[in-house]
Amino acid sequence: MRCLVTGAAGFIGSHLCNELLAQGNEVWGIDNMSEGRHERIKHLFNNRRFKFAICSISEKQILFKAIQQCDIIYHLAAVVGVKHYVEDPVKVMEVNLVYTFDLLEFAWKLNKKVVFASTSEVYGKNNTIPFSETSARVYGPATANRWCYAISKSAAEHLCFGYAQQGLSMVIIRYFNVYGPHADGSAYGGVATRFIIQALTNNPLTVHGDGNQTRCFTYINDIVKGTIDAGSKPEAEGKIFNLGHYHEVSILELAQLILTLSGNKGNIIFQPYEEFYGSYFEDIPRRVPDLTAAERILGYYPRVSLEEGLKKTIAWYRHRLSR
Repeated sequence: MRCLVTGAAGFIGSHLCNELLAQGNEVWGIDNMSEGRHERIKHLFNNRRFKFAICSISEKQILFKAIQQCDIIYHLAAVVGVKHYVEDPVKVMEVNLVYTFDLLEFAWKLNKKVVFASTSEVYGKNNTIPFSETSARVYGPATANRWCYAISKSAAEHLCFGYAQQGLSMVIIRYFNVYGPHADGSAYGGVATRFIIQALTNNPLTVHGDGNQTRCFTYINDIVKGTIDAGSKPEAEGKIFNLGHYHEVSILELAQLILTLSGNKGNIIFQPYEEFYGSYFEDIPRRVPDLTAAERILGYYPRVSLEEGLKKTIAWYRHRLSR
């Protein structure tokens, strides 16, 4: 297959490119490098089946030509990270919705398949656990920037289905709290990676709120496999799939586990949401996926336990920091 990956130098995108190449595919990657990192993909440049361009998906001519060359598009490019949502909602809506509209329009005109990477954030404040693909989406007020990411991805899903009604071949996948090597450990990144870096650098682990909010953390290898299977199985076409893990853990428990596995005797401190995100921030108390559809149609099952995945990730970051 000839595959186009947008956001190819991102955390998930780089792992996806690596596995697609390992399976013998040709891969075209594009990334504007605003959040992408060269170190994630530099080893791929020795592979003749990998081509990469630094550009934004807003550059329509380049995007159109790239789509012409491929059979399937894995659309991962997006503005991601809760702090980004709070600080720049215009950018979030522009990238996640407006530019996705252009990509879907080109894919439809050129008769190309799209795997659209969405998010568990689309479920919003729905308190009916676990979340199935047909669960209601419940959001807060428009005055709270926190919801702009969820709404941008939710609206983009509607675009996918709208184009599907006109003949576009597409699949939607909703990721649940992905972690692993190469993830962003900054204030804009995921909590697991941030905790790991804090632990390994002997800094206190900063828990937002009281730490009782729960998530299901999914190791990157499981996510990549599910993503590729979603794009390759004909019976997945036109459907949405949750890709995540069954193991629900509180953020406080995650911090304690990372301290134990890292062997570091660090402290845990608590920071009010408003101090980090500003006013009008709302967190989601629980986020747990129903994986029935992914199991039945994709054969998806999270194979990497939280402890095993954290050990691998801690080892990777320990080696990186030692360099």
